[in-house]
Amino acid sequence: HTNFHSYSKHYGFGMLEPLIAGYLKRFHNRAACTFVPTRELRAQLAGEGYRDLLVVARGVDTRLFNPAHHSTELRNSWGVSDNDLIVIHVGRIAPEKNLPLVLAAFDEIKRRLPSSRLVLVGDGPQRAELQQRHAQHIFAGMRRGADLAAHYASGDLFLFPSLTETFGNVTVEAMASGLAVVAYDYAAAREHLVHGETGLLAPFDDARTFIRLAADSAVDSALRTKLGRNARLAAERIDWDEVVEEFALALQGLAQTRVASQA
Repeated sequence: HTNFHSYSKHYGFGMLEPLIAGYLKRFHNRAACTFVPTRELRAQLAGEGYRDLLVVARGVDTRLFNPAHHSTELRNSWGVSDNDLIVIHVGRIAPEKNLPLVLAAFDEIKRRLPSSRLVLVGDGPQRAELQQRHAQHIFAGMRRGADLAAHYASGDLFLFPSLTETFGNVTVEAMASGLAVVAYDYAAAREHLVHGETGLLAPFDDARTFIRLAADSAVDSALRTKLGRNARLAAERIDWDEVVEEFALALQGLAQTRVASQA
């Protein structure tokens, strides 16, 4: 669910990463199985010695996260019209989310489109510092439910440069909201986005390419429209009912195995 060991270097105790990783592997290998959200993560963990891994995907609520929640009133409160560009990021405002790259990408976008605005939705330990240093951006704080959905749907371009995700639920929420998404090619983005069709994917940790893709899509409204429309269609195929049924069948199989072993 969370790359706890990867977070360690962002909080000043990176030397403990091998110890944390070793503990997590021992912990998980005592279980009947470990569920993971993507095939990519299963392959990675198997290579590290994790056993009994099962993939159960994650869905998205396409009724809640929906382009229909676009709000001109909300955009006006940000000081933009529907003709201006809103770049949006949703997530924890913390070191592991790689937010300096969001700021760098937006600086290049702003250079090309001076009327564009950056909206950061979320809270976390870096918010106060970043808000003080970058008062020109909109820090919307924590949002939930229909309010969060309106923030997604009222943006135009979603940037997600995190390098520490096991999945990244915000990626599929942005897709369902009809946004053009720029992300690194791993986790949910690799699982559900096709480069140039449903989103834009930069090679993992290639900041230069990430910035270029963000800036190029910012000035190409036709591309953003295509990506957002196709992303929505792709998100509609990630059905929670199917995911829950898959999970239930996996649990049933584990229970049957346990009963058989005790017989």
